[in-house]
Parts: sequence; structure tokens; C-alpha cells
Amino acid sequence: MRKPVAIGLAVVAGTVSAETTTLDPVVVVGSRTPTQISQIPSAVQVIEKYELRQQLNTGADLKTALGRLVPGLDMAPQGRTNYGQNMRGRSAQVLIDGVSLNSSRGISRQFDSIDPFNIARIEVLSGASSLYGGGATGGIINIITEKGEAGAPSFRTEAGVTTGFNRSDDRDWRVSQSVRGGTDRVQAYLGASYQDNGRQFDASGDEIFPDIAQSDLQSNERIDVLGNLAFQLTEYQSLQMSAQVYRSGYDGDRGVYFPNLQDSPPNLNDAEIRGGFESDRDPATDRNMVNLQYRHTDLLAQDFHLQVFHREEEASFHAFPYPVSTGYQFAASKQNTDLSGIKALFDAELRDDLGLTYGLDLQREQFDASQMYFDKATSDATGGLDQNRARVEPRYPGYEIDGISAFAQSDWQITRGLQLSGGVRRQHMDVEVDDFQGIPGGENDYDATLVNASVLYDFRNGHQNWLQYSQGFELPDPAKYYGKSASVSVSENPLSAIKTDQVEAGWRYRGNDWVTQAALYYAWSDKAVENAQDLSVTVVDEEKRDFGFEGALTRYFDTGFQLGGTLHLVRSEQKNSDGDWEKRDARYASLSSATAFVGWTGNSRSARLQANHTFDLEDAEGREINGYTTLDLSLTQDSDYGTFSVGVQNLLDEQYSTVWGQRAADFYSPYYGPEYLYDYQGRGRTYSLTWSVDY
Repeated sequence: MRKPVAIGLAVVAGTVSAETTTLDPVVVVGSRTPTQISQIPSAVQVIEKYELRQQLNTGADLKTALGRLVPGLDMAPQGRTNYGQNMRGRSAQVLIDGVSLNSSRGISRQFDSIDPFNIARIEVLSGASSLYGGGATGGIINIITEKGEAGAPSFRTEAGVTTGFNRSDDRDWRVSQSVRGGTDRVQAYLGASYQDNGRQFDASGDEIFPDIAQSDLQSNERIDVLGNLAFQLTEYQSLQMSAQVYRSGYDGDRGVYFPNLQDSPPNLNDAEIRGGFESDRDPATDRNMVNLQYRHTDLLAQDFHLQVFHREEEASFHAFPYPVSTGYQFAASKQNTDLSGIKALFDAELRDDLGLTYGLDLQREQFDASQMYFDKATSDATGGLDQNRARVEPRYPGYEIDGISAFAQSDWQITRGLQLSGGVRRQHMDVEVDDFQGIPGGENDYDATLVNASVLYDFRNGHQNWLQYSQGFELPDPAKYYGKSASVSVSENPLSAIKTDQVEAGWRYRGNDWVTQAALYYAWSDKAVENAQDLSVTVVDEEKRDFGFEGALTRYFDTGFQLGGTLHLVRSEQKNSDGDWEKRDARYASLSSATAFVGWTGNSRSARLQANHTFDLEDAEGREINGYTTLDLSLTQDSDYGTFSVGVQNLLDEQYSTVWGQRAADFYSPYYGPEYLYDYQGRGRTYSLTWSVDY
């Protein structure tokens, strides 16, 4: 049976029209073709624009908003990095209109990628998936961008400010502008957004220490320009072209001052935040992307999708103190990734009750990295405030990965209510590693075969149940495993794709007053990539499992009130040397979380009060992550002059350390300095005012 098709241009791994707002939304994350959620045997969620804005109007950033809205996704780390923000205890693949933001080199900046102003909605598929290749062992998050529409030019202007009123530089401000329009044959959209962040303060009113490990968004400028053109070429053919330029980088003079760099012995104690910081390499994320998507709805009596894309990304980091024999040597890395690909897909209707989707993915990823070392005498004399370039060396070995993947997915509607689905993906990757600091490079290859099978029953009264088995895999990181020793031969130490298997049982109900979804899942893997004692690369037996429950519920009342929340209970375990299961290392394991909200929507105004809670976690070694609870408030009012929104984030001014801050302290301390340097604090109470107008 042919899947329902959304109005407008919908492309492979791409998007559907932003105007598709039915009780049964059409998404692409479930099968890479436009498909109603009711036909997807998995937990799927659509974050609409208005839902996203409710969170953003409190002053939250994109990853924070998603952490509150998607039950299986961990709460956000709050800095620039999204390290550890897993789905169902495993990594998620993040895409923009079907273009992956994940890479073999795990930099964890997928959400430092787009301004929410240019987002139309977000589609989320929970659980392991082979649909889009490596990295989707925990789920898929597909960011759908704004598109043009037929009609006279229309505009949107938005401006806002966020502050905690601690100091004059405790302020973030933003301004955005878009225009769209077109004819029945050609539609266009252009959106530009600028945000300038000041300093941030915790609930005690203290300035938050910069995240010198992964960098943060304090004193940061961000600009995002996104445009697209859509052409209806013929009755059956359409073409969409889009391009994005994204720049997000540090632009301030506040840094960490280390008073004891010239002591004997030197140490990093008693550091404080001061003005006067200058560095020849500042934290930044720069990204350029182009995306062409072609569709022919009747090619060889099939629906054909073709996507061609290219993404360039530079990720720079903060000056970091590395221990050396004479004290500390400051250095900062820059890591560059180029990703190009072609995706071709056919969607065929074999019979009224039998459909087949099949295709081919081609991809090339290129990576290189450099390390800028700063003049030690200047760094020591200024307490680390002046970081002047001394030399630049390679940071990791460069590499190139060429991938080719073939896949097929079939759906069989056995009865009116019963649907069976199954599919397979075969992925082959060729890896070529460059010579690195006198250590020879080389070539190798590896393969992954992934399958999925599911059964979905629709009771035809809003209730559905499903049972699914699926597989996903992680891409090994060549940059971290090669180039360390001449004894590690690339050709004789091939990397293997690490599979994750998952079973899931779920239920959802969509009615006039209720929207609910719940799933039980169990995910496991039995392999991991590790370095042996002689630094050779090996695939070792290391069994891990994640199991839990995720659910979301919203109840709508005739009076305009809404009540609801999300719940994610997860337990992450690994087998020890005795063969017993024990809690996974707290630096990597996901934390359970929950939200609860009450809202009200009238003719011209709305309100929402929301609580967000992260549970405590303790691993088998006694390492702890302390959870916390925050409260947020959002109010909106329509007027003749636009819509005004007032938001309060962390309403009760809770003092807490972020999950990333607690993990970073365990990762870097004491070897790289005292714990307080890395314990990134949560932001205290802030107030946001946003104004927007459409005309």
C-alpha cells in the first residue's frame, strides 16, 4: 500500500510541509518516506514550532528545550557540548533536513548547529535504528527547517532579551528576520538570526566558571543564515535547494586567571575569572551546508527521492592546561570535518496491501585536526590570560571514510488493523588514515549488516500497540585509535562497527482530549573498541545493556487547560570480570528524568508552568551524579503590535551543578587540575522578554 504523502515537497530523509498539522502527523523519521505516525511501529514524537517556542521563550537553548520535551532524551548539559545527552542510554543521530550532523569523530556539538528561529518542527524516533546509518543506537532527531510558500511576500520579525539582573553583562539578546513567498511553481524562504550572549551566573549570584574542557556559550556570538528555493518542475517532479551558513564563537574578554603558574611547583589552585583574556584560538563552531533534494512521484511507477548534500564544519576549543614536566602547557585544538553524500530511494506499491522501500546511500567523510600550542612564558606570566600562538601541530591523524550502503524495507498490511514490517541494511566502509608524526598510516575496511522486524496493531479507535526488534551501530573513531604508536598498524588493526540490538513494546493513543505514548525497551551490545596494553586496537567483549520505560501524556480540557508530563526511567549496566551485571560508570550512564506541566490557552494569551527533574545516579564504584529540579514559567499575549512573551527559567533559583559539570569533574580532575575548574554550574533564575510579529 502506498504511504500517505504530505502536501508540498517531501524528500528522502528530508521534510514535510510545515503546514501538515493533523491529529495523525506525517513524518519521515519512521521510514525515510512521508508516513503517518499511526503506521510507524516505534515511539515517535513531533515537536511543533509552538511547543519549541514555549520552551525557548523561557531562555532555554535548543538542546535544553528538547531535553524537556522528548521523554527518552537526557536533560541538556547547558554548555556548548551535548556530550552525554543520550537517548535511552545510547547516542542519538541528529539531522537537519536529513543531513547527518554526526561524524566518526565524536565532537558532540550537534545542537550547536542552527538557530531555532529557522526550525519549523522536529521529528524524533526513539530507539536503535539502521535507517540513516551509524550513530543512531539511541534514536534519531530530524530538525525540519522553515520553507517557502505560495503567495505574496510575508515577513516575521522577532527580538528578545534574557537576563538574571546580576550585572550589566548578565544579558543575552537576539534578533531575527525572515521573508517567504512565491508562486505555485516557485517558493522561497530566507531567514537570518543573530544572538549575543553575555556572562552567566548561578543561583548564588556568582559568575559561572567557563567550561575550559569543551567550551560553553558565555560571551558568545551566533549568526545563522538559512535559505531555500523549491521548484515544481512538472506535475510529477519537484526540486528543492537549500543552503545554510552558521557561525557560533566566543567574543569576549573574560577568562580564567591562574595565579600559581609560576610557583614551585606550579599548580592550578585559587583560579578566578578576570577580564583581559585574549587567545589566538577561541572556542567556535563554524558550519556551511548545501542540500539538494529531487523527487519524481511517478518514475517507473514508483515514488523516487534523490538527495545530494555537502557539510563543512570547524570546531575550535578553549585553551586548556596540559601537565608537562615544567608546569602546564596551554593548547587548543581545531577539528575539521567535511561530509558529502548522495541518497537515492524508491518507494514502490507492489500491491494494495504491500509496500517496498529500497535504496542506496553513498557518503564520504574527511577529517583533520590541529593543535595550537601557546607561548608558555607568556601564559605563565599572565596567569593564562594571554594565549599567544607559539606553534601549530597535527592533533590527530587525518582520515577519509568512504561508505556505501544498500537497504530495503517492506510493510505488509495483513488485515485492516494488523501490519508487519521488516528490513535490512548492508553498510560497507573503506577507511584511509594519514601518516601522523612519523607514524605510518594505512587503509582498512569494515562492514555492518543490520535488520529490523516489527508488528503493529491498530484497534481503529485511537489505540495502537507494537512490538519491534531493531539494530543500530556506532562508528568507530579512527582519530582516537590510530597514530599513537608505530606498532599499531592501520591495515592489521581494522575497526569494527559496534552493534546495538533492541526490543521495544509500545502503546499510543490519540483522541480529542488525550495524546499519550509509552514504551518499554531493552537494548544490549556485546562488543567495544579498546586499546590493548601495547596500544594495538582490538575489539573486546564488553557487554552493556540499557533498559527502561519512556512515556508522555497530555490531557486537554474544554476550558483551555492542559495537563501532562513525560517520564523516562532508565538503568544502564555493564558486565564485570566476574560475569555479574553492575551499574555502568556514572560518567557515561544516562540519568532518569521527568517533567510535569500545567498550561492554559485562550483566544489571545497562554500560560505554562513546568517542572523538570533529573534523578540521582550512583554507579558500582560509588561515583555519584546529583540530580536537581527546576521550575519554568512562560506567558504569552497577542496584541495589535505582535506577540509578547515573558519567561522565567529556574523560577525557584535552584543552585545546582549540571550533569556535564559533575561528569567533567570526574573526567579531568585531579590529573588536569582541581575539581572546581570543571564543575560547570547551572544558571540561576533568569527573565526573558520576547516580541514577535508576522506581517
